[in-house]
Amino acid sequence: MDLPSQMILFARVVETGSFSAAARSLGHTPSAVSRQIGHLEDQIGLRLLHRSQNGIVLTGEGEAFHERCRTVAEEVHAAEELLAGLGEVRGTLRVVSTVAFGKAQLLPVLPAFLEAYPDLRMDLELTDRHVDLATDQVDVAIRFGEQIDDPDAITRKLLPNERVICAAPSYIERYGRPETPADLVHHNCLGLTTVSSWNDWVFGPDSEQTLHVDGNLRANSADAIYHAALAGLGVARLSTYLIDNDLQSGRLVRLLPDYVQEAGSITAIFANRRNLAPKTRVFIDYLAERFVGRANPHTWEAMPDTKTPVKQKTT
Repeated sequence: MDLPSQMILFARVVETGSFSAAARSLGHTPSAVSRQIGHLEDQIGLRLLHRSQNGIVLTGEGEAFHERCRTVAEEVHAAEELLAGLGEVRGTLRVVSTVAFGKAQLLPVLPAFLEAYPDLRMDLELTDRHVDLATDQVDVAIRFGEQIDDPDAITRKLLPNERVICAAPSYIERYGRPETPADLVHHNCLGLTTVSSWNDWVFGPDSEQTLHVDGNLRANSADAIYHAALAGLGVARLSTYLIDNDLQSGRLVRLLPDYVQEAGSITAIFANRRNLAPKTRVFIDYLAERFVGRANPHTWEAMPDTKTPVKQKTT
């Protein structure tokens, strides 16, 4: 037994008042406890206690040493409680999401998740900037597949990101409707500044035609482009998860309906799958249940190392 363990054992002997009581509380034999205390005294070169008919009597050195041993025992116990708490779904979960997906899809599903885990807090940042999990101390990042440039990143695909061309009726009334991809060079196409390739619009079932679009407005967020399109500022390529309701209501009109970009995805990025914190694990599982299963219930598979299901509230 090492010195710290012997110190904790000595503190237990003092607190229980005898070798036998300490042995019972720890599941040891009295002789084993006595032997370890003897080893401890030999190691430090001091007599710590005497046996008596009424139990044990501490020496002066034993009393002083016990204070230090009690502190060590308390610190170890506190550390054990901390580790036990870390196995529970509690603490602060740091999540970063793209602005458009966060506002349109993530925020509406968070109430049920946070209600299920009352000891959990979430720090949510909506941004389209580049995110580094380690540097930014992020537990989960939800990004477009095109934003992932780390080949070692652990990812979980949540939704296929189908993009279509659209514009507001007011824009079409003023400038007409493009009938072919080539017509877009004569239109004000709204662009993004975050990933330059997003301004290369791909057409054709085999992506055989790529058109670099341009216009008088670029923004750093798909959400900004979405609102600019609603305002009639130009033609936009936007995700169907963002604009489905607007297409149905007529606030936006789908253009070039034969052309859809289907190669993109909305993806959750997180740290190493091994020893994943429970708060991160249950959040990934929850996202998978809400988005992957909803998009195509036949394609959802639980994470291979998932052990903690989303907790259900009881009434």
